[in-house]
Amino acid sequence: MTDFTLNRRHLMISATAVGALALVSQVMAQTPPPSPLRLWYDRPADEWVKALPVGNGRLGGMVFGGVAVERVQINEDTFYAGSPYNPTNPKSREGLPQVQKLVFEGKYAEAEKLANQTLISQPIKQMAYQPVGDLIMLFPGLDNTSKYERSLDLSEGVVATEFNAGSTRHRREVFVSATDQVMVVRLSGDKGKPVTVDLSLSTPQNADIETVDGDTIVTKGISPTQQGIEGKLPFELRAKVIAPTGTLISREGGVYVTGAEDVVILISAATGYVKYNDISGDPTARNAEVITKAAAKGYTALRAGHAADYKCLFGRVAIDLGTGDNATLPTDQRIAKFNEGKDPGLAALYVQYGRYLLMSSSRGSRQPANLQGIWNDKLRPSWESKWTLNINAEMNYWPAEVCNLHETMEPLLCLVEDLSETGAKLAKDMYGAPGWVAFNNTDVWRVATPPDGAVWALWPMGGAWLLQNLWEPWLYNGDVAWLKRLYPLMKGASEFYLATLLKDPNTGYMVTNPSNSPENKHPFGSSVCAGPAMDNQLLRDLFAHTAEAAKILKTDAAFAKSCLAMRAKLPPEKIGKAGQLQEWQGDWDMEAPEIHHRHVSHLYALHPSDQITVEDTPDLARAARKSLEIRGDDATGWGIGWRINLWARLKDGNHAFDVIKLLLHPRRSYPNLFDAHPPFQIDGNFGGAAGIAEMLLQTHRGRIELLPALPSVWPQGSFSGLKARGGFEVALDWHDGQVTRAVVSSTRGGKTRVVWGKSALDLTLRAGETVTLTGQAGKLIRT
Repeated sequence: MTDFTLNRRHLMISATAVGALALVSQVMAQTPPPSPLRLWYDRPADEWVKALPVGNGRLGGMVFGGVAVERVQINEDTFYAGSPYNPTNPKSREGLPQVQKLVFEGKYAEAEKLANQTLISQPIKQMAYQPVGDLIMLFPGLDNTSKYERSLDLSEGVVATEFNAGSTRHRREVFVSATDQVMVVRLSGDKGKPVTVDLSLSTPQNADIETVDGDTIVTKGISPTQQGIEGKLPFELRAKVIAPTGTLISREGGVYVTGAEDVVILISAATGYVKYNDISGDPTARNAEVITKAAAKGYTALRAGHAADYKCLFGRVAIDLGTGDNATLPTDQRIAKFNEGKDPGLAALYVQYGRYLLMSSSRGSRQPANLQGIWNDKLRPSWESKWTLNINAEMNYWPAEVCNLHETMEPLLCLVEDLSETGAKLAKDMYGAPGWVAFNNTDVWRVATPPDGAVWALWPMGGAWLLQNLWEPWLYNGDVAWLKRLYPLMKGASEFYLATLLKDPNTGYMVTNPSNSPENKHPFGSSVCAGPAMDNQLLRDLFAHTAEAAKILKTDAAFAKSCLAMRAKLPPEKIGKAGQLQEWQGDWDMEAPEIHHRHVSHLYALHPSDQITVEDTPDLARAARKSLEIRGDDATGWGIGWRINLWARLKDGNHAFDVIKLLLHPRRSYPNLFDAHPPFQIDGNFGGAAGIAEMLLQTHRGRIELLPALPSVWPQGSFSGLKARGGFEVALDWHDGQVTRAVVSSTRGGKTRVVWGKSALDLTLRAGETVTLTGQAGKLIRT
């Protein structure tokens, strides 16, 4: 205990305690058997990006795996700074037409200056995602330890720490139950040796900490004030200590346990958040209810319930890309050595880790995975750890359907439903228009206005891109109930654009104005422009999908016709003087100040959309390839993730793998495999996972393509459980780069064309029917 100074609000770690966390020189690892579903390490984490994540979609934790001192950092997905607010600039209705006029006149810098004064949010920043606090565990007398190992077992959803101290083997487990909505920590030793531990809660927030009923530590506070928005959101963090065979000694802000065969700590966090405009909830009542119910079940039932629920989702997919010599190394060493080419299994692990992170940060709540999923330890995280809508929030959900985790999509739909309400008010106040609009960022208060500055934010397409994400579940599953819920959102967004697109006097096309090609500047001293390529691509999808949904649902025929008519008036794709796909209406790409920009926004049509394909639009595909070559492969973590998907769509597996090597490198992957933007952003994890899946299976335009971008370094392997658009599921084995067996199952019946290389086979399956195909002499044969 002398290594720590504890007060009621903050934990201050001394240099001695940091050493206790690290134990680099004292701990000797025991090498575990290789597992394709396991991250493991031979020492505790001494940094947050080395700790291991747990979560159930609402409640998250980062486990450090210390020996004498253990820390579990805790988040709750609704805990943001501030309180409900409306940052619409009061000058926006007046300033908008003036900005539009300047843009059409080519006075882009002047337009940007005026936009900053009249259109950008007030306050300029949105509210930041907040840490709730930490569970701190101090273990006296634990020294001279050996055979240390900490791990995250993806097959179980459990983080474990094990080591020897004297003659005792200690084991600590942490998981977060989606079934029972609690975090569970269990401390035990073998041979019945007793556990002694001093337990405390700590928080960086302005809060009170007390111990109640002799066994429960409670932290209560209010969200911080930021950007002049008063913090009013109540929160509570609660930890109940259960040690039937031990002695509990209560103290202010903590519980001391001695002589226990095992100790179980049940943790819950909650806020008063009900909806973006309602914070009347009672976090104390919620925490007390879930912990009381969990305590009545007991550890064994909690563990079994977690395992059954977790495995039902996680166990749907298996991927094997081979095993190399480095597969038995600790995960941080595998990352450091990946470019040696001796560890193909790390790419498969990366996919499964991405699935784990998505399950852990996006289900059972109205909050989708944010910029850091659900994990954050900072009061002022980078980019406020909210939702950036010009790529990052969308990329988070690229693996959801293909990797068989449809359940994770519900929170994203909830977010868009909320944004359609706040965005409707913005459309009316700023544009005098019907429908709804959202710009490039939002927070838990569902702000739709453009924050930060016109160079980044003046992009009115955030809602349109989110709707493309939400169209994917319809393509994969054909769930009419989903489509009925989605259609009003699509119609509202389309109504907005039908009312606000303007005829460009320079080109004659209907365009967005003002807008930008996300975060990239053109050669005229600004990013502000009219009708950039990405906007037109997004609108082509939105109008087409809205019309198709109206037809399926047998409604709004006249409105659907209007959408398709406006779609025909959008600027077409253009190929520029360098053979590139143009990013703007003008051929400006080669003179842009950041020719290697991290965003590749104008390639949306290649991925995630299917407007451009190698087979159907070869000229545009070649132009997209040229743009990708000009941009370069190296970028931020998520920028690399997007490039993997793009190269996969171009059917260049070896190039896609070269980009994977940039991602699975210490520059872009932290020791715990979190994506390094840097700093940590989770979108790279999800984009990378989706990209690897895209190399193995592509399903668009009515085709299922097997191994479309298989690199030479994965000559044999297998996968099962990946989903294909049209309601299909695919399992595949290959050897020497050749398909040996493919199993295609249909969940709802339908037609598809299965393609492998130059071979194609048309299938019509009944709901529930499965067919097996073999590859023989380069052809697919139905068996």
